[in-house]
Amino acid sequence: MIATTASSVDSGAAIRLDRITKIYDNGVTAVDGISLAIREGEFFSLLGPSGCGKTTTLRMIAGFEEPTDGQLFIRGRDVTDTPPHRRDTGMVFQNYALFPHRTVFENVAFGLRMRKVERAEIARRVAAALQLVELTGLEDRRPAQLSGGQQQRVALARAIVIEPTVLLCDEPLGALDKKLRQTMQFELKQLQRKIAVTLVYVTHDQEEALTMSDRIAVMNGGRIEQLGSPLEIYNRPATRFVSDFIGDSNLFEARDSQREGERLLLRTVDDLTLIAPFDTVAPAARISMAVRPEKVRVGGVARDNQLAGAVESVAFLGGSILYRIALPNRRLILAVAPNDGGKALHAPGDSVTVGWDADDAVLLRD
Repeated sequence: MIATTASSVDSGAAIRLDRITKIYDNGVTAVDGISLAIREGEFFSLLGPSGCGKTTTLRMIAGFEEPTDGQLFIRGRDVTDTPPHRRDTGMVFQNYALFPHRTVFENVAFGLRMRKVERAEIARRVAAALQLVELTGLEDRRPAQLSGGQQQRVALARAIVIEPTVLLCDEPLGALDKKLRQTMQFELKQLQRKIAVTLVYVTHDQEEALTMSDRIAVMNGGRIEQLGSPLEIYNRPATRFVSDFIGDSNLFEARDSQREGERLLLRTVDDLTLIAPFDTVAPAARISMAVRPEKVRVGGVARDNQLAGAVESVAFLGGSILYRIALPNRRLILAVAPNDGGKALHAPGDSVTVGWDADDAVLLRD
């Protein structure tokens, strides 16, 4: 789990959280002293399972929840005790929160009217926002007359029309079907770049966070387990939780380990002998090793780790094929191979070797 301190957090960031804590009246600690800097113009995701504290963190940035302890800054201004309407933030909710009895125009204009903006300026800015989200011509429709994707665009337009410094999104694509959600991921990312707004995005969907984000904070138990780019998070998870939560991994728990030059010889709890990169981990430390399924070769030759097994099952995943390989000790190894010719090279029951190079493995601190 990463450690952050006030001194390690950039004071010039668009958003800065300094040891923010939230403890509810029932004694539950939802957010446990996190410090975090989010850069100007960044697409930043808070990712984690239900109950990890990501939505509570977002609501504290928005001003809907008051921190129990710590400070929160937006563009260097302390907004810890500032009400939501004075924070210069826009918010998009999972259920869109549109007014059903109001038209598209009226929904988008709502924030501007609350701010006493002149009528001509409201018309101009609403028209510009609707053009950005490609809803021009639908101004007079009501939410019930729109598709789910169109309703989501209205919610986005309403959030950006006030020209916020920060755009906050709480699982805004969760109600959409998979294909539309993928389309809207691309459109939201393009919109964020076009208007150059700092965007903080809450999601439990790993694929969504990896696809859209500049950086990701993986949260667990109210704390940040790892902070980094999508590539760093996926290829070099820092903890067993991150490796298990982000994508699929083959995890091997070490019973003991011994350094041999630049390699670490691991003896696993199920009596496998494996080779991993040394990676500065003390041999006596309690560690695990993770290998992504796409790094595992089925039937090929690996330099460092080679195991015999039998194919238990084969699953077609469109562009790839997932093999489940059973070892003699009954451990299952997942391996993903490209679907080059539309036909699996191995069938259930086939005896095969599986292997991977030491450099394709990652050592994890438990």
